[in-house]
Amino acid sequence: QVQLVESGGGLVQAGGSLRLSCAASGRDFNRYDMGWFRQAPGKEREFAAAISWSGGNIYYADSVKGRFTISRDNAKNTVSLQMNSLKPEDTAIYYCAAKMSVLVSTRGLEYDYWGQGTQVTVSS
Repeated sequence: QVQLVESGGGLVQAGGSLRLSCAASGRDFNRYDMGWFRQAPGKEREFAAAISWSGGNIYYADSVKGRFTISRDNAKNTVSLQMNSLKPEDTAIYYCAAKMSVLVSTRGLEYDYWGQGTQVTVSS
């Protein structure tokens, strides 16, 4: 089993940057694909970025491509999301998620473990 704790959220002006981190506890972190999802008020949860267990496969939602970068450090059991050129529409609660590695997925239903979320607010 994996426990996930996100950090790094906050309030930032449009055009600014934030770096989210997700610390994982439990065994075999390097066997899990990791994803970042987000949920804005009144909207459904949506995929933002995902990275395979090795870091060799990475996917981004079109809405964040070119602005967000996902990375992981298997030695430290962490996954990060660097967010640049933030827009007000990026405002959401951001969740870190993990799934046993088979194929990297953009579908939240395929992820088994979730963190509690961290709030990101981008002001215009």
